[in-house]
Amino acid sequence: MDLDAYTAAHNPDWERLDALSSRRSLSGAEADELITAYQGGATGLSAIKTTAGSTVQGDRLSVSLSRARGRFTAPSANLFSLVPRFFVLQLPAALWRLRWLTLAVAVVTVIIAALYAWWALGDPQVLASFGTEEQRRALVDEKFVGYYSENPAASFAGAVWTNNAWVAAQCIALGITGFFVPYVIIGNAMNIGVSAGIMFAYGRGDVFFQYILPHGLLELSCVFVAAAAGLRIFWAWIAPGARTRGQALAEDARALFIVAIGLAIALFVSGIIEGFVTPSPLPWPVKLAIGVVAAGLFYTYMLVVGRRAARAGETGDMGEFEAGARQLIAG
Repeated sequence: MDLDAYTAAHNPDWERLDALSSRRSLSGAEADELITAYQGGATGLSAIKTTAGSTVQGDRLSVSLSRARGRFTAPSANLFSLVPRFFVLQLPAALWRLRWLTLAVAVVTVIIAALYAWWALGDPQVLASFGTEEQRRALVDEKFVGYYSENPAASFAGAVWTNNAWVAAQCIALGITGFFVPYVIIGNAMNIGVSAGIMFAYGRGDVFFQYILPHGLLELSCVFVAAAAGLRIFWAWIAPGARTRGQALAEDARALFIVAIGLAIALFVSGIIEGFVTPSPLPWPVKLAIGVVAAGLFYTYMLVVGRRAARAGETGDMGEFEAGARQLIAG
């Protein structure tokens, strides 16, 4: 192949490809022309590479093709337009979908914790199984309260935040297994119930609530939501309805895994409260009020903003362009 003759013959087409790629906007006909020119250029580049190897003409054409490809494969929106949509529509809509399942998880947790506490208080042998008299007394008098102040507030807040965010992400990611979420719910409720039983047995029930509620209202709410998201993903796999299992799992997992991002933010606030407010010398009504306000804002976002987003047609899933086609159709 005479490379110079080939270049001269196709150069007008390649210049047209460059011109279309450089335009700020394209009409429908011009977009079709760009794709046709791109296909022709790709064929030309292949011919040049095959017969002549690496050449100046081939490198120039490769750059033109790369620029053209960027025009019809570019992302649909920039970051600054996606962030407001995420926080105003996607995230609250995903939380709204979990409202009843979150309530169910919360009720189950409270029931299990209450049963464990009642079991410990009603049977001295059960209470004795939680350690010796000295160990239980040390927990009541020192360790329970000291846990919140034995480390610097900043490092303690960071540690509880990362731990809780990791647990929440695991609940969502491993919810499809069907057993991880119940394991976390039962284990969490058991720990709360055992601690409450010991504290109440020694007449320190007020201290238990004073140190649990300020941060626990928001922290436990996040755990309940994460558990609900994991169970919802599991149920999408078990009972997909009119969708295929793969489609149901993909749609719900995309929509609900973004909840992990929102929960990480909420748990950061909870960690700040646990590290700086819970062990502080503030009066306990003030600390409780801070916890109530934080949890109230979370539920307002979930129920009020989420309801508005759901009414606008949001589900928490990606848009049609970002998610891709649901079904490939030839024709």
